[in-house]
Amino acid sequence: MKTATKKKLKESLLAYLFLLPSLIVLGIFVFWPVGFSFVLSFFKWDFRNMNAPYFNGFDNYISIFEFDYPPKYSFFGSFIFSIGYILIAILIVITFYTLITVFSKKKNTILLLLNVIPILLIPFLKNINLYLMIFFNIVVFILVFYNFKNSEQMKLYRNYTWLNVAAIIFTYVMIEASKFNENGLLNFFMDAKDKNLFVKALVNTFYYVILTVPITLAISLFLAVLLNSNIRFKVFFRTSYFIPFVTSVVAVSLVWKWIFNDEFGLLNYFLSWFGIEPIRWLKDEKWTIPTIAIVSIWKQIGYDAIIFLAGLQNIDQFYYEAAEVDGANSWHKFSKITWPLLSPTTFFLLIVSMIGAFKVFAQVYVLYDGLPGPYNNSGMTMVYYVFDLFYRQQRMGIASAAAYLLFGIILIFTAIQYKVGNKVVEYVS
Repeated sequence: MKTATKKKLKESLLAYLFLLPSLIVLGIFVFWPVGFSFVLSFFKWDFRNMNAPYFNGFDNYISIFEFDYPPKYSFFGSFIFSIGYILIAILIVITFYTLITVFSKKKNTILLLLNVIPILLIPFLKNINLYLMIFFNIVVFILVFYNFKNSEQMKLYRNYTWLNVAAIIFTYVMIEASKFNENGLLNFFMDAKDKNLFVKALVNTFYYVILTVPITLAISLFLAVLLNSNIRFKVFFRTSYFIPFVTSVVAVSLVWKWIFNDEFGLLNYFLSWFGIEPIRWLKDEKWTIPTIAIVSIWKQIGYDAIIFLAGLQNIDQFYYEAAEVDGANSWHKFSKITWPLLSPTTFFLLIVSMIGAFKVFAQVYVLYDGLPGPYNNSGMTMVYYVFDLFYRQQRMGIASAAAYLLFGIILIFTAIQYKVGNKVVEYVS
């Protein structure tokens, strides 16, 4: 027994000795700077206190959220209303499955009527006070919980998990953005972003993430399916799509800067073929984030397509042959075989793409000559906000605090993805 323990201890010690050089390098260049910057986020450290920073607690974090002018809506009230809108969005999607069970088996009629009543109240929600909204949220939550206990409609719901999650998100955004509701978080952030630079950076970054991640994954999957089929010159197309990814982001941004030129750019030239007036891509505030997103999507598509292609080629052809014997068409094979078995690959790309999207910086810096957009900080992102505080304003303490806020946001979204991924991702050995 002692011999076995000694042998295991010796093997572990030998393994750590092999890892020691890497641990030393990581400790010096990664772990120490990360830990030290976290400590400095609680210190007053700027160009006036360069040599003698002093501890000021959470003042750096508090100052980040200070508004130049009071926001129109309260954050807590907007949060409560948004919780209600999310519950309503879930209820609307679930009601669709309740309707199916009512028409198919003549059951759950009372539950369907109970579901419809809160949905009909949507236009009146903006006129109720905060306490009534809290009560409304409790009632809708109980309805949602009761729906989820219904095994028949939840079986239908789970068969299209990804589609239902997308439908809930879309429905929630439509409710928030509708003219009937003005008290949600969406309106709070739209108002607050012009009164606080950090909130503006947060809104712009989320806008960028929402634009780039789904579109990149969708186009990449489409290209991967095409490249996985029997087409000619597959090697040429794979290489062509992958070249932008390995090209320097600065070089890519400089080329796109010329393409986006509103007078001599190729993009406006091509749009003129369809009678579309020239767009001021690099000069109009509303096009700032879409412009950055186009560059990022074009650069990232090749990498995602290659990873999707590897996932497609890892699916055993036996499944498709069995489906053909059962008379399945192309859509059935994709929705019932390809998409479920590709979920681990999609999950990986979703996490990597979202983390990368939150860290966008170089495209903004190059496209707008070192400025956060053409005017009004329309291209201000989270990383650019940290860069501006640290490098230009030399307020290193607040910059460290902002960097850890970004880290916290990425950590929360990654944790949510892992939580959801554990339930919906199908790993097949």
